[in-house]
Amino acid sequence: MFSSFDTTAFLKQFLYDAKNPLLFNNGFFVYLFFVFMVLYYLLRNNFKARTNLFCLTSLYFFYKASGFFVVLVIISAIADFILSNAIYKQKEQHKKKLLLIVSIVSNLSLLFYFKYTDFAIEILNNTFSTHLNPLNILLPVGISFYTFENISYTVDVYKGEFVPVKKFNEYLLFLSFFPKLVMGPIVRARDFVPQISQPFNITKEDFSEGFFLIITGLFKKLIISDYITLNLVNYIFDAPEKYSGLENLFAVYGYAVVIYCDFSGYSSIAIGIARWLGFKIPPNFISPYQSLDITEFWRRWHISLSSWLRDYLYIPLGGNKLGKIRQYFNLFATMLLGGLWHGASLNFIFWGALHGIALAIHKLWGEATKNIMAKWSKSGLYKFFAIVITFHFVCFCWIFFKAKNFKSAGEIISQIQHHLVFNIWNQFWGNYHSVLIMIFLGIGLHFLPENYSNKISFKFQKLGIIGFSAIFLLFALAYGFFKSSEQVMPIYLQF
Repeated sequence: MFSSFDTTAFLKQFLYDAKNPLLFNNGFFVYLFFVFMVLYYLLRNNFKARTNLFCLTSLYFFYKASGFFVVLVIISAIADFILSNAIYKQKEQHKKKLLLIVSIVSNLSLLFYFKYTDFAIEILNNTFSTHLNPLNILLPVGISFYTFENISYTVDVYKGEFVPVKKFNEYLLFLSFFPKLVMGPIVRARDFVPQISQPFNITKEDFSEGFFLIITGLFKKLIISDYITLNLVNYIFDAPEKYSGLENLFAVYGYAVVIYCDFSGYSSIAIGIARWLGFKIPPNFISPYQSLDITEFWRRWHISLSSWLRDYLYIPLGGNKLGKIRQYFNLFATMLLGGLWHGASLNFIFWGALHGIALAIHKLWGEATKNIMAKWSKSGLYKFFAIVITFHFVCFCWIFFKAKNFKSAGEIISQIQHHLVFNIWNQFWGNYHSVLIMIFLGIGLHFLPENYSNKISFKFQKLGIIGFSAIFLLFALAYGFFKSSEQVMPIYLQF
């Protein structure tokens, strides 16, 4: 018989724990997902019941990940469900626009309050020498993602590109779908909502591709990213002045691998789980470090965000239709706001500004050299140097993204610029060989031919239950070997 203490401890497992939020790599998630899948399969032919089950599970998942901030998701869903249907039914254009403005302003106001209020107070204090006290507002998990989904939904309804759902539970499921709620990808309603009413039918291809995405996502996040983070990146970025230029340089390279493996790994897990549940979500990353230029990089990196910024910010600002100067400004402004979306920090704004300037310069360079580039761009040598240059520019920008402030970023750059010597390589290798191997592994896997993963995924379809079990066991053994007692939270959990 269980003692009262044991019962209490058991029940606490079902409550939110700020020190241990529910994520895909959490043991509790495995049990929750197993129970959900059993019930979901039993209710697969009852559309209403399975949708309600999905909503309840998603909301509970979000509660376990962020506590009572789950209420914000419900409030957001109610507000935009009502507003989107009102926009659709309204015949007078000025009233439709007014309702759209209400939706956009209410969503952005909620985002601004939680994410930027303290930042605004800091700016006011620094600019006008005021002494306003920060409110120390906690940032709700996932608010940046579901805010953008709400806005894209009402804008698409306003433009007549999407007919709003008439059942609230369908909109709630679109917004709260647990595989992507916490850290994206940002999903468009036109891609997701039509799949809600589809019969639940998981093919062997769906299972094998979902398994491939989940296992590779876990490998990238839990083994490659976490190991490099704990054994190199974190402590060098915390005090760059204490380390050599070589250590700082490889910390930057390491972080480039970390942020890619961390976020693309989580995205792969989310997309793979969705595939097991009968939903197809577009890829969020396509080998971004293989890009030949910064424009291509943003077609491959965090695709759901970059496409959202293009469709709902860059194009409404005028895109490339108002002349070259205005196009360059629109690119800069879009990326500046994209940087601000990532966080309330001058570092993020500067990171976005760097990318905005680079995009504008690339457009200008492309116009000026299009006749010359048409010949040279096909050569292997050009592609090699284009990839190297683009990769190093992105790495340079990552310094400001990761560093805690401008001073720290400047120290990293200074150490690399003034104290980079290679005659200490043997000692450096001796101290960091394991983490360097992990960095090279991450880069090597990333630079495999783009169709290679598709071929491997296709071969997974030929595996039986024994094959899948063996692969999972190998991953579990690798994870057990590399696992640290210190938990590494996903990078994009803070956004």
